[in-house]
Amino acid sequence: MARSSKLYHQFNHIRTFVNARVKWVRDPDLDTAVLKEKNLKHVISLKNHIVSSPSKSLSIYNASMLKSSLDLPMTTIKFVEKYRHVFSQFQPSPGLPPRVKLTTQALSLHKEEMEVHNSPTNREETARRLARLLMLAGMARLPIYVIEKLKWDMGLPYDYVTTLLAYYPDYFDVCVVKDPSSGEEVLALELVSWRKDLAVSELEKRVMSLNYGADKTRHDIAFPMFLPTSFALEKRVKTWVEGWQTLPYISPYENAFHLDSNSDQAEKWTVAILHELLSLLVSKKTERENLIYYGECLGLGSRFKKALVHHPGIFYICNKIRTQTVVLREAYRNEFLVKKHPVMGMRYWYIHLMTKT
Repeated sequence: MARSSKLYHQFNHIRTFVNARVKWVRDPDLDTAVLKEKNLKHVISLKNHIVSSPSKSLSIYNASMLKSSLDLPMTTIKFVEKYRHVFSQFQPSPGLPPRVKLTTQALSLHKEEMEVHNSPTNREETARRLARLLMLAGMARLPIYVIEKLKWDMGLPYDYVTTLLAYYPDYFDVCVVKDPSSGEEVLALELVSWRKDLAVSELEKRVMSLNYGADKTRHDIAFPMFLPTSFALEKRVKTWVEGWQTLPYISPYENAFHLDSNSDQAEKWTVAILHELLSLLVSKKTERENLIYYGECLGLGSRFKKALVHHPGIFYICNKIRTQTVVLREAYRNEFLVKKHPVMGMRYWYIHLMTKT
């Protein structure tokens, strides 16, 4: 029996993770990467409501009514005043209540942003990433409320149902499924047919680009690990991780629920799913809650929670901005994305306006 087969058999039937607490160590660079986007989602959400109105403006009263739905961190008026290079208040005529619109600079950025979203290249790339999101763990459908939670980090246009899905009837359809959490029937997005060409993970692509053979591409893949210099794993944890990395790599697009859920092999498959999911996001990060929601749809919610804690060299959990954000470490160098998606490029321009004095 080959070494990999022996390892597969051994780690699929026993749980070897040591009974040691993997400590959390702050990473200032990744904290900065999260912090610099503070309120960005709120700014763009309010911007989208403004440009969606027929007059391209909202009354202060109507804008204030959005505070709860947009989860604004302060009153809408204070929010508008805080970001005066994005939003502008004006009075249409004497006696009428003031309204809010976008500044000339923000409106120009919005038009550029829409050009990015609507370009055939980006639209096709986004549709393929969305299809892969549905295909993870061998599934083919996902409740729409889960997609809504991931919409921002996926870089989907705010009106993606009409501006994206409508262009790809051969990719997507809407169906009704039973929600795994509540048991109620909910709307879901379904993949019309399985796309084998898309079922290749980012890690597999990376190995293939190095011209390894097919068997090596399939099995001998270790996850890139990046630990801050101040971080030191306990020796027994380090030994476990090194052994765990040698286990066969199972594609996150395969259904591997036949594995013993408490085995190390099952955990490597779980980490592969999390790694691929974060790789599909334009920001390479998302709130921990979003990952758990997604994991629960797969029946992997508790496994996701454990994997995120066990592998600090792969995933970083940032505790800034009143939430926990999971960051894919390898996607960043210092506080910057290694590969910047065009949607992220536009978002950084919004940040520039937000921080302008």
